Amino acid sequence: MTYCVGMMLDCGLVMMADTRTNAGMDNISTFRKLFTWEVPGDRVLILMTAGNLATTQAVVSLLDERTKAHGERDPSIYEVPSMFQAARLVADTLRTVIASHADAGQRADTTFNATLILAGQIKGGPVRLFLIYPEGNFIEAGSDTPFFQIGETKYGRPILVRAFDRTMNFERAVKLLLVSFDSTVKANLSVGPPFDLQLYKADSLMLEPKIRIAADAPYYQAISAGWGEALKTALDSLPDFDPCPQV
Repeated sequence: MTYCVGMMLDCGLVMMADTRTNAGMDNISTFRKLFTWEVPGDRVLILMTAGNLATTQAVVSLLDERTKAHGERDPSIYEVPSMFQAARLVADTLRTVIASHADAGQRADTTFNATLILAGQIKGGPVRLFLIYPEGNFIEAGSDTPFFQIGETKYGRPILVRAFDRTMNFERAVKLLLVSFDSTVKANLSVGPPFDLQLYKADSLMLEPKIRIAADAPYYQAISAGWGEALKTALDSLPDFDPCPQV
């Protein structure tokens, strides 16, 4: 399984993905699920993937190949004029890959399903964040829905809904994401570290260095332990249940 979150803040983008994949409990591996393309000063694109590994790897490989195949019919993400057109290109690529697998005798809505998050900025346009479905359609984040999740979303969502604020800085956003990821890891063995983190400062048109957060990273351990203790303290501070309330 997978857990990925993309946040759109006033200061830019915060993207985090786990790296665990499994084909049964005795076949667990680590694979990257966060990918980037960058032309400093012109464009920055960040893609996160969830679903069938063969499908997502094929999509990323096709996008990579098109950036090197000058003069070919298929457009490149380095050539599209806007983030909307980049989302259309990625969506079309995903639909094509799934259809090619379906033509081989499999159902696209089951075995080869995949969902993507695409975010970034192209010179002359704003920062944008998209959720792309396996059917090839997509939606865009806005003021009402400023973040997207894919994969195993339910365990980490409550803290995001309660604590997310578009005005928060990168440091606070990463702290919030680590709490969300830790809650998911504690509840689902198919999600696990290391976590890949990518920050992007709005209008910089240049990616911050990618960070990989290991399971034994001191900061992650402090967040995990601190959040657990904070929950216990909050629970103890609440009034006890009274089986015989006063009328």
